[in-house]
Amino acid sequence: MTNGPDTIGEELAGWGKVALLETRGRVSGLPVQTAVGFVETTDRALLVAAGTDDADWALNVRANPHVSATISDETNDYLAAELSGADRNSAITALILKYGTPAERLGRGPAFRLVPVAPRG
Repeated sequence: MTNGPDTIGEELAGWGKVALLETRGRVSGLPVQTAVGFVETTDRALLVAAGTDDADWALNVRANPHVSATISDETNDYLAAELSGADRNSAITALILKYGTPAERLGRGPAFRLVPVAPRG
């Protein structure tokens, strides 16, 4: 889902199974929504990862780390930080444990920690 939300991604996000991540297109500057798997940490940050280095949403996050994510009926703003080394490996492991076999080729692309900037009122 790279050019806008689809029914399955929206439905899964509504159920809290995935996050509907909104980034700014690095070329267009327009909002782009993508359904991504996530793991929430104890401090309410989200761990997310791409299956490839050239995943559009990940390239958008690298270009502009300010994102929003909708899970169930809650949308919050986040600041993304790309993970490396042991932190990246831990995030990939947590995602695989949550979602099962890395069908999306997790571990081949970047991983990010999305830190909440402020709850929406």
